[in-house]
Amino acid sequence: MPQTSASPLFFLTLSAGLALSAPVVAETKEASHDHDHSHAHDHAHDQNDIYKGYFDDAQIKDRPLSDWAGDWQSVYPLLQQGALDAVMQHKAEHGDKTAAEYKAYYEVGYATDVNRITIDGNAVTFFRDGDPVQGRYASDGYEVLTYKKGNRGVRYVFAKEGGDAEAPEYIQFSDHIIAPQKADHYHLYWGDDRPEVLEELTNWPTYFPAELSASEIAADMQAH
Repeated sequence: MPQTSASPLFFLTLSAGLALSAPVVAETKEASHDHDHSHAHDHAHDQNDIYKGYFDDAQIKDRPLSDWAGDWQSVYPLLQQGALDAVMQHKAEHGDKTAAEYKAYYEVGYATDVNRITIDGNAVTFFRDGDPVQGRYASDGYEVLTYKKGNRGVRYVFAKEGGDAEAPEYIQFSDHIIAPQKADHYHLYWGDDRPEVLEELTNWPTYFPAELSASEIAADMQAH
């Protein structure tokens, strides 16, 4: 995995911009939903459209860090343990890759050694091998990404205001939601160089509530 010396927690890079549309970029899992979509412009897109990445600019709203409050587990260990094999098989039955190919794809996408994150107020704590590193964060706007298929994604950025020196300077959430709403899972990007976030399109550590079992997470993934 790419890393820099800027921070021992750096796995992903962050992008510049505040509530601005970004250039068209390569497709990532967070934007990739293999569904045909006819695009009506005379009404606001519904929640299903938004999840797939089709929405109007007017529907995008700022979100507070409390939308991601809680105790979260990385799904990467579950993938490595085989607990998500049924998800990969499900994808193979409905997609264009074999189960093994999907697993290899998600091995890259989910990869991280931060297996737990807690968010309480403005404090975000990263756990690496059980050791906590904490930063205090404030909203730094959002980024709108446009993907090759024509769908889009919104990433919500928070900048560090204090805390441990080892905590990343920026964190950025992507969860298919574009207005205030409690997240049920998310992809997280973090690092010290904000302008580079849009260049990271292959690695998106993904977190689900810590209280969920592996089978519950697998069922949720198959529902989507």
